Amino acid sequence: MLTIAICEDETYMLRELYKKTEKYVKDKQLSASIKAFTSGEELLKERFAFDIILLDCMLPGINGLEAAKQFSHRSCVIFITSYREYAVEAFHLNAVHYLIKPVTEQHLFLALDRALSRTVQADNQALPLMKNGKTQIIFIRDILYCEVFNHQVCIHTVHGTHPYSGTLDALEAKLDGRFFRCHRSFLVNMSSVTGQEKGMAILKNGEHVFISRRKQSDFMQKLLNFLKNEVIS
Repeated sequence: MLTIAICEDETYMLRELYKKTEKYVKDKQLSASIKAFTSGEELLKERFAFDIILLDCMLPGINGLEAAKQFSHRSCVIFITSYREYAVEAFHLNAVHYLIKPVTEQHLFLALDRALSRTVQADNQALPLMKNGKTQIIFIRDILYCEVFNHQVCIHTVHGTHPYSGTLDALEAKLDGRFFRCHRSFLVNMSSVTGQEKGMAILKNGEHVFISRRKQSDFMQKLLNFLKNEVIS
């Protein structure tokens, strides 16, 4: 499911962006969720790696440019502003597009097309693993969870388990915002989690993964962020 955030402090502009984005999603027949925010602080509190973020540069408190520096590298940011002078800084932040208000449907759809294309590319990212002198390719989207076991890192995917010599810290640095360190020995893909029970994460394949006591609150918050988005069909 595609996840989109819109962060804009002007009520009228926020409503217009939401309507146009909703139309784009329906026209493309995408399975997606759209969430609206009115400040950078509100957006950052979400602690969710959105696929696409429509972001006003000039917000009260933490402005859009500062907020963008804290996003997961997985998020594709489209800046929206009334000021052209921030364009250079926006593109230094690897923005997908920079739109000047008022935003037309045509320009927004073109920007969303570009962001969607980049998101699809990111979803096809692969993790190369060296084992017995051979390179093994694992698609990140296929990973269910990772664990340290018997002095090895084991990557559990929908297609099987792949053990190799390494550290969970090094692996975590290569993954994106979908992954959460729920225990010192476990790293779970939140998009594969269907629930939580008695200190265990329940995965879509029926397996259970330990959640440390000190991580349970953060885990539940992140899980709720994944589950509570309204799906647009």
